[in-house]
Amino acid sequence: MKPSQKRARKLKTQSAENATGEVKEASVTHLNESPSPEPPETNPSPPRLNRGRGKKRRLSNNPSETTEQQRGGVVSQRSSLPHHHHSDCNNATTVSAAATSESTPAAPSWETVVKVVPSMDAVVKVFCVHTDPNFSLPWQMKRQYSSGSSGFIIGGRRVLTNAHSVEHHTQVKLKKRGSDTKYLATVLAIGTECDIALLTVSDDEFWEGVSPVEFGDLPALQDAVTVVGYPIGGDTISVTSGVVSRIEILSYVHGSTELLGLQIDAAINSGNSGGPAFNDKGKCVGIAFQSLKHEDAENIGYVIPTPVIGHFIQDYEKHNKYTGFPVIGIEWQKMENPDLRKKMGMESHQKGVRIRRIEPTAPESQVLKPSDIILSFDGVNIANDGTVPFRHGERIGFSYLISQKYTGDSALVKILRNKEILEFNVKLAIHKKLIPAHISGKPPSYFIVAGFVFTTVSVPYLRSEYGKEYEYDAPVKLLEKHLHAMTQSVDEQLVVVSQVLVSDINIGYEEIVNTQVVAFNGKPVKNLKCLAEMVENCEDEYMEFNLDYHQIVVL
Repeated sequence: MKPSQKRARKLKTQSAENATGEVKEASVTHLNESPSPEPPETNPSPPRLNRGRGKKRRLSNNPSETTEQQRGGVVSQRSSLPHHHHSDCNNATTVSAAATSESTPAAPSWETVVKVVPSMDAVVKVFCVHTDPNFSLPWQMKRQYSSGSSGFIIGGRRVLTNAHSVEHHTQVKLKKRGSDTKYLATVLAIGTECDIALLTVSDDEFWEGVSPVEFGDLPALQDAVTVVGYPIGGDTISVTSGVVSRIEILSYVHGSTELLGLQIDAAINSGNSGGPAFNDKGKCVGIAFQSLKHEDAENIGYVIPTPVIGHFIQDYEKHNKYTGFPVIGIEWQKMENPDLRKKMGMESHQKGVRIRRIEPTAPESQVLKPSDIILSFDGVNIANDGTVPFRHGERIGFSYLISQKYTGDSALVKILRNKEILEFNVKLAIHKKLIPAHISGKPPSYFIVAGFVFTTVSVPYLRSEYGKEYEYDAPVKLLEKHLHAMTQSVDEQLVVVSQVLVSDINIGYEEIVNTQVVAFNGKPVKNLKCLAEMVENCEDEYMEFNLDYHQIVVL
């Protein structure tokens, strides 16, 4: 008797698994197949029978009756019939096989509600020919090179991709999935900070038979995402899947800014840039743009979320160009130390951050002062660590509130100054750095006199001179200005002697390289244009250049 009981348990377990499999695989399982009879069992296993369908059926002391009720429950739910009482379930199981098959067509509709396949025909491959300027030799350009990336079609006959995919573009072409034709594209706008570019195609044939991608809401943690694009390793479209691992303010490598971003565990490789990330409803929730390559990290990719994408598109539609993401030109300090809060005159219920420095060129420098405590921004209270409520159970840096604004917008800032609460309307603008992260696609400016090559310092210039590790190899004084210096005027630039082209007139100065020009003939040098005008209008017998490190060049 023991062997027969063991076989009965095995058959019963298999029946429960099949019932569960019928529910989950509605599109492939046929419900009109007649199940084979099962031997009775006096003690069915509740954990196995209750798997996934515990609330849809009733248990009975008769094993065969219990099994029939399970099947009736499955058929009843597939056909969208309500469950009334025990006799209805038995009636459902007495229907013939042909009658049972009539409820089968409802199964595909049940499956499509769970997951929608994204429209991959709207994903295109981007071919770009780049011609980068030579920042070390600014009078010439570098050799052209080609790159491949991804993009996708949105409403208004437009295409979205990454800004770094079309940076310094000479020619951009797009190819649709399954097509052998490349269409010339026009770049409408490039958002350097958010790493998004907007393209269009004038050929009407490109837009035929393609539905634009629809945008979804910001996903939650552990939501499934599918990244579609044309990464390295093949020529056809590629699909990778994962989940949302983190939502926070991220550092955008290309734009040298910090904006809202999504971290996912789906593979994002070279060529995926610009491709859409879909949710399980088939709507786009972001753009793949960068990944983390580190020996201690695996499968860490980053996606530009829909709030940033929407800001970019609305900015272009509102101003007919890209104006950027505004910032508050301040540096702030956390107020987590109780003694510090007490010293600054804060009450126990008050929270905020302390202003360390203010950009002299920022509009808020007219109303804000160092050591002011920012209590709230646009009515949202700021915590002592600089965070604000984001969603249920989440917090995020208060710079997110600023990034939701547009250039020229005003914001209400509440501060604490000398134990007095004040409110100011601050106009938001673009932050100008002394050493800019980009030069907006323009060739670099330069000025040559007596073999001395004068130019301005930017992040691309430092990268051209010292490579990708410029933050470790560049001169300390240039790095200090890059990280901490603030512009004193809107047109201020950091002018340096890039190199000295050897000639008889500059003997002894050959070793001067990447040294800042402080003054000319005793007059401070504000920018490169100012230096060129002073040299051209110079009527003195000698030209004297005062350089950093107290060096003097006399010509």
